[in-house]
Amino acid sequence: MPLSEFALIQRFFTKQRVINPSTLLGIGDDCALLSIPDGYELAVTTDTMVENVHFFAGTDPDLLGHKLLAVNLSDLAAMGAKPVSVTLALTLPRVDENWLTAFAQGFLKLAERYSVDLIGGDTTSGPLTLTVQAMGLVPKDQALRRSSAHPGDFIYMTGLLGDAGLGLKIKQGYDCADSEAALMRFNRPEPQVEAGQALIGIANACIDLSDGLAGDLAHILEQSQVGACLDWDALPLSNAVLSYITDTGDWSMPLTAGDDYELCFTVSPGQADKLTIAATKIGIIESQPGLRLSRTGHIEPLEVKGFEHFS
Repeated sequence: MPLSEFALIQRFFTKQRVINPSTLLGIGDDCALLSIPDGYELAVTTDTMVENVHFFAGTDPDLLGHKLLAVNLSDLAAMGAKPVSVTLALTLPRVDENWLTAFAQGFLKLAERYSVDLIGGDTTSGPLTLTVQAMGLVPKDQALRRSSAHPGDFIYMTGLLGDAGLGLKIKQGYDCADSEAALMRFNRPEPQVEAGQALIGIANACIDLSDGLAGDLAHILEQSQVGACLDWDALPLSNAVLSYITDTGDWSMPLTAGDDYELCFTVSPGQADKLTIAATKIGIIESQPGLRLSRTGHIEPLEVKGFEHFS
């Protein structure tokens, strides 16, 4: 006999113990109840992943569960928020108990790492679609925003650029001698939760790199009403990405490919020595609008964009 909606939730998604002190009531009632401590604000984000749009059919469900939560925690990290709780909505073409067991394992393992409670959600029938709403706490009036970059700010990013994009190229058929690391970056991103919290009071503006450096940085520039120049030689590119560029001539890939889920942020020169996280300075904010790239001794407009739905 097929599992009912409530039996499905009970079997796969209620084994997690309540682990966050802000959770007053989790799964089991019409609504969850959260406590917001004095001096904090609630940051809320939602992301949806659709089969054959955001992930390939047949993706390992354990990896998929991890990635679904990771991309939402990455949004909280970009605001400097500490994750508290999430809701999960699943649209499933059928009930596959082995798939659900592995998916829940990947999802809840990452949730427990960051003391995040799964406090509710929904299940329904249809094409495979996965949605998470994530909530976090950030000190009052200290959330990192896209609209606070200033001319003269240094532009930094955490981690490496373009490895997830290379992983996608490998999935699409590119032959890479050492594919394991790139595929892992594509399939199992690590949200920069601790880094985001460490940037509070230091960074001016911040965004997570979900749709590509060029496109995501453009959001900061637009909302802050500034421009920027990136230094190609300073970009943190792995040997595998450099080899891909040499093989294909596709130098724009690391600038436009998504799924890195690193943080890109700006810091005024006077605050730069206060950084306590590993990050690479990759450019500077300028008053002249637009995004530019310093490459091969020339500064040229950078008009490439990141991934966009409905484009």
